[in-house]
Amino acid sequence: MSKKVKKFDDDPNTTGHSWDGIEEFDNPMPRWWLWTFYATIIWGIGYTIAYPAWPGIQAATAGVLGWNSRALVAEEIAAVEEANAPINARLVETELTEIAADADLNGYAVSSGAAVFKTWCAQCHGAGAAGAKGYPNLLDDDWLWGGTMEDIHVTVTHGIRNEESDEARYSEMPAFGRDELLEKEEIDQVVNFVMSLSGEPQDASKVDAGAVIFADNCASCHMEDGTGDRFQGAPNLADAIWLYGGDYDTLTETIYNSRYGVMPPWNTRLSEAQIRAVSAYVHQLGGGE
Repeated sequence: MSKKVKKFDDDPNTTGHSWDGIEEFDNPMPRWWLWTFYATIIWGIGYTIAYPAWPGIQAATAGVLGWNSRALVAEEIAAVEEANAPINARLVETELTEIAADADLNGYAVSSGAAVFKTWCAQCHGAGAAGAKGYPNLLDDDWLWGGTMEDIHVTVTHGIRNEESDEARYSEMPAFGRDELLEKEEIDQVVNFVMSLSGEPQDASKVDAGAVIFADNCASCHMEDGTGDRFQGAPNLADAIWLYGGDYDTLTETIYNSRYGVMPPWNTRLSEAQIRAVSAYVHQLGGGE
């Protein structure tokens, strides 16, 4: 049972609510707080008039001051590009093989190339360039199309198996199973032979038969010893380094349906200086030749 609270003549009005006999005074807010609150409302209205604020159907209101964060960023980028113009010109004019000999130029190229790589390349090759399934590791010395500065530059410039550049690196592995070029048993045999090139086959009794099938159907690209051909982008099958995997099931899938990785040409997105910079960066990661 709540106890009635004694009131005094000078007590302010209450809110009318009671909690266990406790009533809340209806005190007005302090004048300084109210005026501060009103001032923030006026300031907020003024801000939305002066600066971009209210969203519209196609764009936000521009604001009477014409301030634009995108324009400021564009100005800063233009200023940096202007400051870097001389060294970028040197980078473009210098022979690819001579960049590393110029300490200042090489330092700039590697630093700039790292920024380009993290912006455009890391999504596929990883932030550390170690790659992933279907995306080459750029840290080792296992190159599908060659790891010299010139090779890397061509690959970055024109890409691989894309329809945008007529000079893209191009090769296509037949789908031996899907297109019925080999029987299931023959695929099983050649898989065991390929596994034997760098490790243990699943069934050693099938290796000899698989070697014959390999010689007839695969050696023209991967060479008789399975070491591959960079001119054709044919992987080395004897080094235990696999782009998609070297286990029995993965190799069976690869031979049955083939693989067809695509890399876009970067000459439509990056400047020549940026392509040279990222080529220099990739080359010095550890696998450059």
